[in-house]
Amino acid sequence: MAITGSGSLAVSLSVFVISAAFLPKGGSNTTPLEKNKNTTDNVSVIEGETATISCRVKNNDDSVIQLLNPNRQTIYFKDVRPLKDSRFQLVNFSDNELRVSLSNVSLSDEGRYVCQLYTDPPQEAYADITVLVPPGSPIIESREDVVSEGNETELTCTAMGSKPAASIRWMKGEEELTGETTVEETYDRMFTVTSRVKFSVTKEDDGVPVDCIIDHPAVKDLLAQRHLEVLYKPEVKIVVTYPEGLTREGDNLDLSCIADGKPHPHQINWLRVDEDVPPHAVVTGSDLYIENLNKSYNGTYRCVASNAVGEAYDDYILYVYDSRAGEGAPQKIDHAVIGGVVAVVMFAILCALIVLGRYFARHKGTYFTHEAKGADDAADADTAIINAEGGHNNTDEKKEYYI
Repeated sequence: MAITGSGSLAVSLSVFVISAAFLPKGGSNTTPLEKNKNTTDNVSVIEGETATISCRVKNNDDSVIQLLNPNRQTIYFKDVRPLKDSRFQLVNFSDNELRVSLSNVSLSDEGRYVCQLYTDPPQEAYADITVLVPPGSPIIESREDVVSEGNETELTCTAMGSKPAASIRWMKGEEELTGETTVEETYDRMFTVTSRVKFSVTKEDDGVPVDCIIDHPAVKDLLAQRHLEVLYKPEVKIVVTYPEGLTREGDNLDLSCIADGKPHPHQINWLRVDEDVPPHAVVTGSDLYIENLNKSYNGTYRCVASNAVGEAYDDYILYVYDSRAGEGAPQKIDHAVIGGVVAVVMFAILCALIVLGRYFARHKGTYFTHEAKGADDAADADTAIINAEGGHNNTDEKKEYYI
Protein backbone atom coordinates (compact mmCIF):
# COMPACT_ATOMS: atom_id res chain seq x y z
CA MET A 1 0.00 0.00 0.00
CA ALA A 2 1.32 3.44 -0.87
CA ILE A 3 0.04 7.05 -0.24
CA THR A 4 0.30 9.39 -3.17
CA GLY A 5 1.24 13.07 -2.89
CA SER A 6 -2.31 14.18 -3.64
CA GLY A 7 -3.63 12.37 -0.59
CA SER A 8 -5.42 9.61 -2.51
CA LEU A 9 -4.89 5.95 -1.62
CA ALA A 10 -3.23 3.84 -4.32
CA VAL A 11 -3.39 0.04 -4.03
CA SER A 12 -0.84 -2.15 -5.76
CA LEU A 13 -2.42 -5.48 -6.65
CA SER A 14 -0.36 -8.63 -7.11
CA VAL A 15 -1.50 -11.42 -9.41
CA PHE A 16 -1.30 -14.94 -7.98
CA VAL A 17 -2.43 -18.48 -8.82
CA ILE A 18 -3.16 -21.64 -6.86
CA SER A 19 -2.60 -25.15 -8.12
CA ALA A 20 -2.66 -28.64 -6.71
CA ALA A 21 -0.76 -31.67 -7.89
CA PHE A 22 -0.88 -35.35 -7.07
CA LEU A 23 2.23 -37.04 -5.73
CA PRO A 24 2.47 -40.85 -5.68
CA LYS A 25 3.74 -42.47 -2.54
CA GLY A 26 7.46 -41.96 -2.29
CA GLY A 27 7.40 -39.74 -5.42
CA SER A 28 9.22 -36.49 -6.02
CA ASN A 29 7.70 -33.02 -6.12
CA THR A 30 5.44 -32.38 -9.11
CA THR A 31 5.61 -29.00 -10.81
CA PRO A 32 2.17 -27.40 -10.47
CA LEU A 33 0.37 -25.89 -13.43
CA GLU A 34 -0.01 -22.12 -13.22
CA LYS A 35 -3.41 -20.55 -13.85
CA ASN A 36 -4.61 -17.01 -14.30
CA LYS A 37 -6.01 -14.96 -11.47
CA ASN A 38 -8.99 -16.53 -9.63
CA THR A 39 -8.99 -19.73 -11.65
CA THR A 40 -9.24 -23.28 -10.34
CA ASP A 41 -6.88 -26.18 -10.86
CA ASN A 42 -8.94 -29.26 -9.96
CA VAL A 43 -7.01 -32.36 -9.01
CA SER A 44 -8.00 -35.98 -8.37
CA VAL A 45 -6.01 -37.82 -5.74
CA ILE A 46 -6.15 -41.50 -4.80
CA GLU A 47 -6.98 -42.14 -1.17
CA GLY A 48 -3.83 -42.71 0.86
CA GLU A 49 -1.55 -40.92 -1.59
CA THR A 50 0.02 -37.43 -1.38
CA ALA A 51 -1.20 -34.17 -2.90
CA THR A 52 0.69 -30.90 -3.30
CA ILE A 53 -1.03 -27.51 -3.09
CA SER A 54 0.89 -24.52 -4.43
CA CYS A 55 0.14 -20.80 -4.22
CA ARG A 56 2.18 -18.70 -6.65
CA VAL A 57 2.31 -14.94 -6.77
CA LYS A 58 3.49 -12.70 -9.62
CA ASN A 59 4.88 -9.25 -8.87
CA ASN A 60 4.36 -9.59 -5.13
CA ASP A 61 4.64 -6.36 -3.16
CA ASP A 62 5.43 -8.15 0.12
CA SER A 63 1.79 -9.07 0.69
CA VAL A 64 1.18 -12.04 2.99
CA ILE A 65 0.17 -15.42 1.51
CA GLN A 66 -1.88 -17.91 3.44
CA LEU A 67 -3.53 -21.27 2.62
CA LEU A 68 -6.99 -22.20 3.93
CA ASN A 69 -8.72 -25.60 4.02
CA PRO A 70 -12.33 -26.22 2.85
CA ASN A 71 -13.55 -25.17 6.32
CA ARG A 72 -11.73 -21.81 5.93
CA GLN A 73 -9.22 -22.77 8.59
CA THR A 74 -5.70 -21.47 8.06
CA ILE A 75 -3.30 -24.25 7.16
CA TYR A 76 -0.25 -22.03 6.63
CA PHE A 77 0.22 -18.33 7.29
CA LYS A 78 3.41 -17.51 5.41
CA ASP A 79 5.74 -20.29 6.64
CA VAL A 80 3.90 -20.91 9.93
CA ARG A 81 1.37 -23.78 10.30
CA PRO A 82 -1.36 -22.82 12.80
CA LEU A 83 -3.39 -25.95 11.98
CA LYS A 84 -2.47 -28.89 14.20
CA ASP A 85 -2.39 -31.47 11.39
CA SER A 86 1.07 -32.85 10.82
CA ARG A 87 0.05 -34.32 7.45
CA PHE A 88 0.46 -30.81 6.05
CA GLN A 89 4.13 -30.02 5.51
CA LEU A 90 5.82 -26.97 4.06
CA VAL A 91 7.57 -27.77 0.81
CA ASN A 92 8.64 -24.26 -0.21
CA PHE A 93 8.08 -20.71 0.95
CA SER A 94 9.25 -17.52 -0.73
CA ASP A 95 7.90 -14.12 -1.71
CA ASN A 96 6.40 -15.68 -4.81
CA GLU A 97 5.30 -19.14 -3.67
CA LEU A 98 3.77 -21.08 -0.82
CA ARG A 99 3.85 -24.84 -1.53
CA VAL A 100 2.37 -27.36 0.92
CA SER A 101 2.10 -31.16 0.74
CA LEU A 102 -0.73 -33.22 2.19
CA SER A 103 0.11 -36.86 2.85
CA ASN A 104 -2.19 -39.84 3.39
CA VAL A 105 -5.15 -38.13 1.78
CA SER A 106 -8.57 -39.26 3.01
CA LEU A 107 -12.15 -38.55 2.04
CA SER A 108 -12.39 -35.90 4.73
CA ASP A 109 -9.71 -33.87 2.91
CA GLU A 110 -11.89 -33.50 -0.17
CA GLY A 111 -13.15 -30.01 -0.99
CA ARG A 112 -12.10 -26.53 -2.10
CA TYR A 113 -8.81 -25.11 -0.85
CA VAL A 114 -8.26 -21.33 -0.80
CA CYS A 115 -5.06 -19.46 -1.51
CA GLN A 116 -5.44 -15.98 -0.05
CA LEU A 117 -3.30 -12.92 -0.62
CA TYR A 118 -3.56 -10.09 1.92
CA THR A 119 -4.18 -7.06 -0.26
CA ASP A 120 -6.88 -4.43 -0.25
CA PRO A 121 -9.23 -5.97 -1.16
CA PRO A 122 -7.92 -9.54 -0.51
CA GLN A 123 -7.45 -11.79 -3.48
CA GLU A 124 -8.35 -15.46 -3.57
CA ALA A 125 -7.89 -18.40 -5.89
CA TYR A 126 -9.27 -21.94 -5.49
CA ALA A 127 -8.40 -25.56 -6.13
CA ASP A 128 -10.89 -28.41 -5.78
CA ILE A 129 -9.38 -31.68 -4.61
CA THR A 130 -11.32 -34.86 -5.39
CA VAL A 131 -10.39 -38.02 -3.54
CA LEU A 132 -10.63 -41.27 -5.50
CA VAL A 133 -11.27 -44.52 -3.66
CA PRO A 134 -10.51 -47.72 -5.61
CA PRO A 135 -12.93 -50.63 -5.22
CA GLY A 136 -11.98 -53.71 -3.31
CA SER A 137 -11.19 -56.96 -5.07
CA PRO A 138 -14.22 -57.92 -7.18
CA ILE A 139 -16.23 -60.95 -6.17
CA ILE A 140 -17.60 -63.23 -8.90
CA GLU A 141 -20.28 -65.80 -8.09
CA SER A 142 -22.20 -68.37 -10.13
CA ARG A 143 -25.75 -69.54 -9.72
CA GLU A 144 -24.46 -73.10 -10.01
CA ASP A 145 -20.96 -74.57 -9.94
CA VAL A 146 -21.64 -77.00 -12.80
CA VAL A 147 -24.05 -76.56 -15.71
CA SER A 148 -25.17 -79.02 -18.37
CA GLU A 149 -24.84 -78.21 -22.07
CA GLY A 150 -27.81 -76.38 -23.52
CA ASN A 151 -28.79 -74.87 -20.17
CA GLU A 152 -28.49 -71.25 -19.07
CA THR A 153 -26.09 -70.06 -16.39
CA GLU A 154 -25.93 -66.77 -14.48
CA LEU A 155 -22.83 -65.04 -13.09
CA THR A 156 -22.75 -62.10 -10.69
CA CYS A 157 -19.81 -59.73 -10.12
CA THR A 158 -19.65 -57.14 -7.32
CA ALA A 159 -17.24 -54.20 -6.87
CA MET A 160 -17.63 -52.68 -3.41
CA GLY A 161 -16.57 -49.45 -1.73
CA SER A 162 -15.41 -47.24 -4.58
CA LYS A 163 -15.60 -43.54 -5.36
CA PRO A 164 -16.75 -42.76 -7.96
CA ALA A 165 -18.78 -45.81 -8.95
CA ALA A 166 -16.85 -48.40 -10.93
CA SER A 167 -17.97 -49.86 -14.27
CA ILE A 168 -17.99 -53.60 -15.00
CA ARG A 169 -17.35 -55.43 -18.28
CA TRP A 170 -17.68 -59.15 -19.04
CA MET A 171 -15.57 -61.35 -21.33
CA LYS A 172 -16.10 -65.05 -22.11
CA GLY A 173 -12.87 -66.11 -23.73
CA GLU A 174 -12.53 -63.63 -26.62
CA GLU A 175 -16.27 -62.84 -26.66
CA GLU A 176 -17.65 -59.75 -24.88
CA LEU A 177 -20.88 -60.26 -22.97
CA THR A 178 -23.52 -57.71 -22.00
CA GLY A 179 -24.57 -57.59 -18.36
CA GLU A 180 -27.20 -55.77 -16.31
CA THR A 181 -25.67 -53.32 -13.82
CA THR A 182 -27.04 -51.80 -10.62
CA VAL A 183 -25.33 -49.03 -8.58
CA GLU A 184 -25.93 -48.48 -4.87
CA GLU A 185 -24.67 -45.42 -2.99
CA THR A 186 -23.84 -45.87 0.69
CA TYR A 187 -24.01 -43.35 3.50
CA ASP A 188 -20.29 -42.47 3.31
CA ARG A 189 -20.46 -41.34 -0.35
CA MET A 190 -19.12 -44.69 -1.51
CA PHE A 191 -20.61 -46.92 -4.21
CA THR A 192 -21.26 -50.63 -4.65
CA VAL A 193 -21.71 -51.85 -8.22
CA THR A 194 -23.24 -55.22 -9.14
CA SER A 195 -23.44 -56.71 -12.62
CA ARG A 196 -25.25 -59.88 -13.74
CA VAL A 197 -24.84 -61.77 -16.99
CA LYS A 198 -26.82 -64.72 -18.39
CA PHE A 199 -25.98 -66.99 -21.33
CA SER A 200 -26.49 -70.54 -22.58
CA VAL A 201 -23.53 -72.93 -22.60
CA THR A 202 -22.32 -75.62 -24.98
CA LYS A 203 -19.78 -78.38 -24.52
CA GLU A 204 -17.20 -76.11 -26.20
CA ASP A 205 -17.56 -73.72 -23.23
CA ASP A 206 -16.14 -76.29 -20.81
CA GLY A 207 -13.00 -74.82 -19.23
CA VAL A 208 -13.45 -71.40 -20.90
CA PRO A 209 -12.60 -68.46 -18.57
CA VAL A 210 -15.19 -65.78 -17.82
CA ASP A 211 -13.66 -62.46 -16.71
CA CYS A 212 -15.30 -59.69 -14.69
CA ILE A 213 -13.25 -56.59 -15.54
CA ILE A 214 -13.39 -53.49 -13.32
CA ASP A 215 -12.83 -50.03 -14.84
CA HIS A 216 -12.04 -47.25 -12.36
CA PRO A 217 -9.79 -44.14 -12.53
CA ALA A 218 -7.98 -45.16 -9.32
CA VAL A 219 -6.96 -48.68 -10.37
CA LYS A 220 -5.89 -50.68 -13.45
CA ASP A 221 -6.02 -54.35 -14.42
CA LEU A 222 -8.53 -55.30 -11.74
CA LEU A 223 -10.58 -58.39 -12.56
CA ALA A 224 -12.05 -61.59 -11.24
CA GLN A 225 -12.09 -64.82 -13.25
CA ARG A 226 -14.08 -68.00 -13.19
CA HIS A 227 -13.74 -71.05 -15.43
CA LEU A 228 -16.91 -72.66 -16.70
CA GLU A 229 -17.52 -76.32 -15.95
CA VAL A 230 -19.93 -77.78 -18.48
CA LEU A 231 -21.32 -81.33 -18.45
CA TYR A 232 -22.15 -82.88 -21.82
CA LYS A 233 -23.39 -86.23 -23.10
CA PRO A 234 -20.98 -88.73 -24.67
CA GLU A 235 -19.55 -88.58 -28.16
CA VAL A 236 -19.45 -92.10 -29.68
CA LYS A 237 -17.47 -93.52 -32.60
CA ILE A 238 -17.11 -97.16 -33.79
CA VAL A 239 -13.70 -98.17 -35.14
CA VAL A 240 -13.10 -101.38 -37.14
CA THR A 241 -10.01 -103.04 -35.68
CA TYR A 242 -10.20 -106.10 -37.96
CA PRO A 243 -10.44 -106.80 -40.89
CA GLU A 244 -8.96 -103.94 -42.88
CA GLY A 245 -10.82 -104.68 -46.12
CA LEU A 246 -14.00 -106.55 -47.01
CA THR A 247 -15.75 -108.69 -44.41
CA ARG A 248 -16.00 -112.18 -45.97
CA GLU A 249 -17.57 -115.40 -44.85
CA GLY A 250 -15.35 -117.22 -42.38
CA ASP A 251 -13.50 -114.05 -41.31
CA ASN A 252 -13.51 -112.61 -37.80
CA LEU A 253 -14.82 -109.14 -36.95
CA ASP A 254 -13.42 -106.95 -34.20
CA LEU A 255 -15.14 -103.59 -33.44
CA SER A 256 -14.04 -101.03 -30.84
CA CYS A 257 -16.36 -98.34 -29.40
CA ILE A 258 -14.69 -95.06 -28.45
CA ALA A 259 -16.83 -92.88 -26.16
CA ASP A 260 -15.98 -89.65 -24.39
CA GLY A 261 -18.09 -87.24 -22.34
CA LYS A 262 -18.28 -85.26 -19.11
CA PRO A 263 -18.64 -87.06 -16.85
CA HIS A 264 -16.99 -90.04 -18.51
CA PRO A 265 -19.57 -92.57 -19.77
CA HIS A 266 -20.39 -95.03 -17.02
CA GLN A 267 -22.04 -97.56 -19.32
CA ILE A 268 -21.35 -98.83 -22.87
CA ASN A 269 -23.68 -101.38 -24.50
CA TRP A 270 -23.64 -103.22 -27.83
CA LEU A 271 -26.83 -104.21 -29.62
CA ARG A 272 -28.05 -105.30 -33.03
CA VAL A 273 -30.82 -103.09 -34.40
CA ASP A 274 -34.11 -105.04 -34.79
CA GLU A 275 -32.35 -108.36 -34.17
CA ASP A 276 -30.44 -110.25 -31.51
CA VAL A 277 -26.67 -110.18 -31.34
CA PRO A 278 -25.16 -113.49 -32.63
CA PRO A 279 -25.00 -115.94 -29.71
CA HIS A 280 -21.26 -116.49 -29.92
CA ALA A 281 -20.44 -112.74 -30.15
CA VAL A 282 -18.12 -111.66 -27.34
CA VAL A 283 -18.36 -108.20 -25.70
CA THR A 284 -15.31 -107.16 -23.69
CA GLY A 285 -15.65 -103.69 -22.22
CA SER A 286 -16.15 -101.41 -25.21
CA ASP A 287 -15.12 -104.04 -27.82
CA LEU A 288 -17.34 -106.40 -29.86
CA TYR A 289 -15.78 -109.58 -31.32
CA ILE A 290 -17.54 -111.96 -33.75
CA GLU A 291 -15.71 -114.95 -35.25
CA ASN A 292 -16.47 -117.08 -38.32
CA LEU A 293 -18.77 -114.57 -40.05
CA ASN A 294 -21.62 -115.67 -42.30
CA LYS A 295 -24.32 -113.79 -44.16
CA SER A 296 -26.89 -114.36 -41.42
CA TYR A 297 -24.92 -111.85 -39.33
CA ASN A 298 -25.66 -109.00 -41.72
CA GLY A 299 -27.29 -106.01 -40.03
CA THR A 300 -26.71 -102.80 -38.08
CA TYR A 301 -24.64 -103.02 -34.90
CA ARG A 302 -24.96 -100.14 -32.46
CA CYS A 303 -22.75 -98.95 -29.61
CA VAL A 304 -24.67 -96.95 -26.97
CA ALA A 305 -22.82 -94.89 -24.32
CA SER A 306 -24.50 -93.01 -21.47
CA ASN A 307 -23.61 -90.71 -18.57
CA ALA A 308 -25.49 -88.46 -16.14
CA VAL A 309 -26.31 -85.95 -18.90
CA GLY A 310 -27.69 -88.34 -21.50
CA GLU A 311 -26.80 -91.03 -24.02
CA ALA A 312 -25.50 -91.20 -27.58
CA TYR A 313 -24.70 -93.94 -30.09
CA ASP A 314 -22.90 -94.82 -33.31
CA ASP A 315 -23.86 -97.48 -35.90
CA TYR A 316 -21.85 -99.95 -37.96
CA ILE A 317 -23.51 -101.71 -40.91
CA LEU A 318 -22.16 -105.23 -41.41
CA TYR A 319 -22.38 -106.88 -44.84
CA VAL A 320 -20.70 -110.28 -45.21
CA TYR A 321 -19.37 -111.04 -48.73
CA ASP A 322 -18.65 -114.43 -50.29
CA SER A 323 -15.42 -115.99 -49.16
CA ARG A 324 -13.85 -115.39 -52.59
CA ALA A 325 -15.21 -111.87 -53.02
CA GLY A 326 -12.58 -109.52 -54.27
CA GLU A 327 -10.24 -112.30 -55.49
CA GLY A 328 -9.14 -112.11 -59.14
CA ALA A 329 -10.65 -108.73 -59.52
CA PRO A 330 -8.91 -106.61 -62.09
CA GLN A 331 -6.20 -104.53 -60.64
CA LYS A 332 -6.84 -100.89 -60.30
CA ILE A 333 -5.91 -98.97 -63.38
CA ASP A 334 -3.41 -96.26 -62.74
CA HIS A 335 -4.89 -93.52 -64.89
CA ALA A 336 -1.95 -91.28 -64.22
CA VAL A 337 0.47 -93.78 -65.80
CA ILE A 338 -1.80 -94.27 -68.82
CA GLY A 339 -2.08 -90.54 -69.26
CA GLY A 340 1.69 -90.20 -69.13
CA VAL A 341 2.22 -92.87 -71.80
CA VAL A 342 -0.35 -91.28 -74.12
CA ALA A 343 1.30 -87.89 -73.66
CA VAL A 344 4.73 -89.33 -74.59
CA VAL A 345 3.35 -91.06 -77.71
CA MET A 346 1.58 -87.93 -78.87
CA PHE A 347 4.71 -85.89 -78.33
CA ALA A 348 6.76 -88.38 -80.41
CA ILE A 349 4.23 -88.25 -83.26
CA LEU A 350 4.25 -84.48 -83.19
CA CYS A 351 8.05 -84.38 -83.38
CA ALA A 352 8.06 -86.81 -86.35
CA LEU A 353 5.56 -84.69 -88.24
CA ILE A 354 7.63 -81.59 -87.67
CA VAL A 355 10.83 -83.31 -88.98
CA LEU A 356 9.10 -84.70 -92.10
CA GLY A 357 7.53 -81.37 -92.84
CA ARG A 358 10.85 -79.59 -92.70
CA TYR A 359 12.46 -82.29 -94.93
CA PHE A 360 9.87 -81.95 -97.72
CA ALA A 361 10.01 -78.21 -97.47
CA ARG A 362 13.73 -78.21 -98.11
CA HIS A 363 13.48 -80.54 -101.27
CA LYS A 364 10.52 -78.83 -102.87
CA GLY A 365 11.35 -77.21 -106.40
CA THR A 366 10.56 -76.86 -110.11
CA TYR A 367 11.21 -79.81 -112.52
CA PHE A 368 12.07 -79.00 -116.16
CA THR A 369 12.47 -81.56 -119.09
CA HIS A 370 12.72 -81.42 -122.88
CA GLU A 371 10.39 -84.38 -123.48
CA ALA A 372 7.97 -82.25 -125.54
CA LYS A 373 10.62 -80.34 -127.31
CA GLY A 374 9.46 -79.75 -130.91
CA ALA A 375 5.79 -79.75 -130.06
CA ASP A 376 5.78 -76.00 -129.76
CA ASP A 377 7.04 -75.58 -133.41
CA ALA A 378 4.65 -78.15 -134.95
CA ALA A 379 2.23 -77.00 -137.68
CA ASP A 380 -0.62 -79.21 -136.51
CA ALA A 381 -1.55 -81.57 -133.73
CA ASP A 382 -0.41 -84.73 -135.48
CA THR A 383 3.00 -83.26 -136.14
CA ALA A 384 3.22 -82.10 -132.52
CA ILE A 385 2.51 -85.63 -131.25
CA ILE A 386 5.11 -87.09 -133.60
CA ASN A 387 7.65 -84.50 -132.58
CA ALA A 388 6.83 -85.11 -128.92
CA GLU A 389 7.10 -88.87 -129.24
CA GLY A 390 10.34 -88.38 -131.06
CA GLY A 391 11.50 -86.46 -128.08
CA HIS A 392 11.08 -89.54 -125.82
CA ASN A 393 13.76 -91.43 -127.70
CA ASN A 394 16.29 -88.66 -127.36
CA THR A 395 17.25 -89.34 -123.80
CA ASP A 396 20.65 -87.77 -124.16
CA GLU A 397 19.09 -84.33 -124.43
CA LYS A 398 16.97 -84.62 -121.23
CA LYS A 399 17.98 -82.21 -118.52
CA GLU A 400 16.67 -81.70 -115.05
CA TYR A 401 16.85 -78.62 -112.91
CA TYR A 402 16.38 -78.47 -109.17
CA ILE A 403 15.93 -75.35 -107.25
